[in-house]
Amino acid sequence: MTDLKPLYTATVEATGGRAGTARSRTGSLEVTLARPAERGTGAGTDPEELFAAGYAACFASAMTVAARREKVRLGPCTVSGSVTLGEQPDGRYALAVHLEVDAPECAPAELRTVVATADTLCPYSNALRDGAPVTIELAERAA
Repeated sequence: MTDLKPLYTATVEATGGRAGTARSRTGSLEVTLARPAERGTGAGTDPEELFAAGYAACFASAMTVAARREKVRLGPCTVSGSVTLGEQPDGRYALAVHLEVDAPECAPAELRTVVATADTLCPYSNALRDGAPVTIELAERAA
């Protein structure tokens, strides 16, 4: 994906892992992180909830664009995202995502078309399907 034309970059600093905090460089996001309630105290949000919120919001926006492109009256819609953290047989952790779309004013056949188009537009869907490039670098420190 070397031909990616950057439109926006969000930067969030997380400290302390699942029992820490996350804060965006803009200051508009500041959350206390916690292990999922089933595995910890639940006194905060966990990374899976943040991922689910981002994906659901992005997919809903992609649906609006898709409806416009397909010339479909979508009406009000809600996207619920569920992100499951799991362990694979080889011991690596993995995520699974489930999206539920509700658009009561849109005919089912038209809604299926909108959802299919939105799935090709949504960057979260594309990242999961195509494998988003990941780079990891170490912070430089003065010697």
